[in-house]
Amino acid sequence: MANYIPGTYEGAARGYRGKLVVNVTVTEDKISDIQIVKHKEVRGLAWDLPTSPIEVIPPQIIEFQSLNIPLVNGADLTSQAILDAVASALKEAGATDEDIEALKNVPYPLTEEAKDEILNVDIAVFGAGAGGLAAAIEAKEAGKNVVLIEKQGITGGSTARSGGKLLGCGTKWQKKQGIHDTVEDCYDYLMEVGNRRGDFMNPSKNRYLVDNLNDTLDWLCGMGYEVQDVEAIHVSLQPWRVHNSMGGGGQTNGQGGEITTPMTHHYVDKLNGEIIYNTALKELLTDETGRVVGAVCDKLDGSKLTVYAKDAVIITTGGYARNKEMCSRYPVAHYFSTAPKSNTGEGLVAAENIGAKNLVHPGVQVVYTSLTCGIGINDESGLIVNERGERVVNEWSYQYHVSDAIANSNSNCGWYITSGNEPYGGVQYGFKQALDGVSRDKVADSIEELAEKIHIDPKTLRATYDRYCELVEKGEDEDFGKPAKFLHPIEGPKFAALRLHPCVTVTFGGLETDLSSRVLDNNGDPIPGLFAAGEVAGTGMYGTEYPTCGTSIGGALFYGRIAGRMASGKSML
Repeated sequence: MANYIPGTYEGAARGYRGKLVVNVTVTEDKISDIQIVKHKEVRGLAWDLPTSPIEVIPPQIIEFQSLNIPLVNGADLTSQAILDAVASALKEAGATDEDIEALKNVPYPLTEEAKDEILNVDIAVFGAGAGGLAAAIEAKEAGKNVVLIEKQGITGGSTARSGGKLLGCGTKWQKKQGIHDTVEDCYDYLMEVGNRRGDFMNPSKNRYLVDNLNDTLDWLCGMGYEVQDVEAIHVSLQPWRVHNSMGGGGQTNGQGGEITTPMTHHYVDKLNGEIIYNTALKELLTDETGRVVGAVCDKLDGSKLTVYAKDAVIITTGGYARNKEMCSRYPVAHYFSTAPKSNTGEGLVAAENIGAKNLVHPGVQVVYTSLTCGIGINDESGLIVNERGERVVNEWSYQYHVSDAIANSNSNCGWYITSGNEPYGGVQYGFKQALDGVSRDKVADSIEELAEKIHIDPKTLRATYDRYCELVEKGEDEDFGKPAKFLHPIEGPKFAALRLHPCVTVTFGGLETDLSSRVLDNNGDPIPGLFAAGEVAGTGMYGTEYPTCGTSIGGALFYGRIAGRMASGKSML
């Protein structure tokens, strides 16, 4: 047992989004209180829900006088940060390294033996992200006996980890900022982007979505959601139609919890809805007619849950960004992802195994960005080349358009070539980091030397650089049409290559559904009793590049609502 110096002590550790600080109060031999006094963690994933780490980890530390507390599945970084911060405070209180190690090895109280279970409901919804919450809320409000089953230990899915941006057109928030927009303009934009390289878009599904974007925003606001403001996600995209959640703006992450947390509270607190956590969809069950009647699930404790759903099963399990095998067909095989670790595509597999049509789409949402300075996701517009040293795009365009061009050139990375003189803080910071030798980015005294350091043919990079300098001198981008004011000169004396790594978040394609969110089989016929929404059912909603922030969440919310309504026998919106 540790011997503490009674009092209150501060400890700190790094969480998901930065420094997390605790105050720990101790007696001579016990931890008596823990307060989280400072953090930047994500709402829902970290705090403000009954299963969030800030709500569940400190009380268990106190109850069991232990640092051997299970991490909240899906919120590992915040959970571990709390444990590490408490350990840091305890050292300030006089605990030795041996004391801390002993606290980490206190046996966690045994739970009841894991047992297989059977559950009977009207409607079972798999996946508690934006789409699943929307479906469960609509079904519950229709008077149905609903269970929402989530693979992780918290709700939110990819939405909570996102920047929390929602698409809208002609909204009161746009009008307040003097922005003119129409449903027609928004629809035309989505269809134009979606069909730039192939005929991928479903006109009816996109039209239905756009016609109801504003109704979805109002529906969310009725649960306590708030719109902060409207912005352009890239200055080249007009009109502004990206609606920020509170605390959002620019290329941030985590503000999506401002969407899913009020939804979770509404479903659980207002509607008394049931959520089963740490349970993954494994297999769909059908009767002799082919109707989906339930599912078999694997629980984290090793047991099985069999759910029988009298009316319908709704799949909203997200995409497959964390499934390396599924993503291996793309040129971004060596990517990283900000999607939750649960996004491995089991919903796709389960539905495909009973005959659902799964479109293997030729693209994913990918952005090439620097891990050193974050460039690539904002408006930086200097010289960008692919991994062979070729220029392939107008760099002053939406980041997903730039990334799609790099990916389409069969390149697993991009390079931002600079002398650090462009008017972008991120570029200047990245250049200095390379110059100081504190990053993996490369710096050299000549273009040829730089090419060798990044394993590019010097002749190719020199030719690309010379052509770019020629266009800068002319003041006209004859190759890709970048505005003259963004043809920034690269004059040395030092040259740096800042590596742009592919980051995959949203995956395209997936299950094909109709306007009622019914899952279709390979003949185009609805599979009785099976609905889907969100990223798992993105067929017809994307081309090869992501059109604008807010599209994925907006589609998940809307078609999740449709799935919940139609599965409950209600009318469409």
